Amino acid sequence: MNYIVFDLEWNQSNDLKHSLSAIPFEVIEIGAVKYDGRFEQTGQFHELIRPQVYQEMHHVTGRLIHMKMKELMGGGRFQDVMARFLDWCGEDRIFCTWGMMDLTELQRNMKYFGMEPLSRGPIPFLDVQKLYGIAYEDVKNCRSLEYVIDALEIPKDIPFHRAFSDAYYTGKVLQRIQTPKLLENFSYDVYHPPASRDQELKLVSDTYARYISREFPDKKEAFRDPEVSSCKCFLCHRNLKKQIPWFAPNGRQYYCAAYCDSHGYLKGEIRVRHSDEGGTFIDKTVKLITPEELEEVARQEERTRESRKRHRSRRQRGKALKGQGL
Repeated sequence: MNYIVFDLEWNQSNDLKHSLSAIPFEVIEIGAVKYDGRFEQTGQFHELIRPQVYQEMHHVTGRLIHMKMKELMGGGRFQDVMARFLDWCGEDRIFCTWGMMDLTELQRNMKYFGMEPLSRGPIPFLDVQKLYGIAYEDVKNCRSLEYVIDALEIPKDIPFHRAFSDAYYTGKVLQRIQTPKLLENFSYDVYHPPASRDQELKLVSDTYARYISREFPDKKEAFRDPEVSSCKCFLCHRNLKKQIPWFAPNGRQYYCAAYCDSHGYLKGEIRVRHSDEGGTFIDKTVKLITPEELEEVARQEERTRESRKRHRSRRQRGKALKGQGL
């Protein structure tokens, strides 16, 4: 098994009007370090990529990575560099990144340039930023790579903010914190959601369960599916009656709460997500919560209900006034 720790630099348009939705970020550099199963370094990869979409360096990108467009013009085409990168990675690999964006943007670039996808569905990977949070801090903290390097007292051998150097430092963090238990905490990139019901992801840990659905035509159709709308206890697999039904403080996140006689209160959270192809898929988590956390869910549901009631009232008054010609 190879652990491929990689980082990307990308460029974008200086003018949002000229940004392409199919490729808002064009990859211009790939840097990576390869580790074996004992987390000993076995290889390095670094290549610049010649821009094919955005020919002008974004003002923030240029300052951050200290690179000019002229330097990039000596790089290879994305398709060629990516083919060499995948060949270097090998087939038996686990991708590792700092944060959640790199694998998504890499696949979006691959699609734009007509390459075969890395996978026809979600890809498990190790988010080293999240693993550091689990090992040392509140898992919700999103520390910068340089902060963590300082916190772990890892020597700063090379400058930050280039693809290879950030991959190098991410690998150093992974070497320092990796344990068999920690390496079980996979994240999943869902740029390509499950293609069918058989490929849907159902992941269970000691404290929560996660479900990633196949694509549906729209949100309404998704919520008609029993697997989507249910709230099950992931420890005893019972389908629970909801004490607080699904509600949405905003249009894309939904919450509910239920009670299991054997394991206590549970909170469900649904994120409605959209694929590049226009379909809708569901990312649902169910986790154990305390009675105090249940009360907070109830207060949030009440605030949402009151807000909708006020909105309906304003809308009805507006219609009435319009009907009176006012």
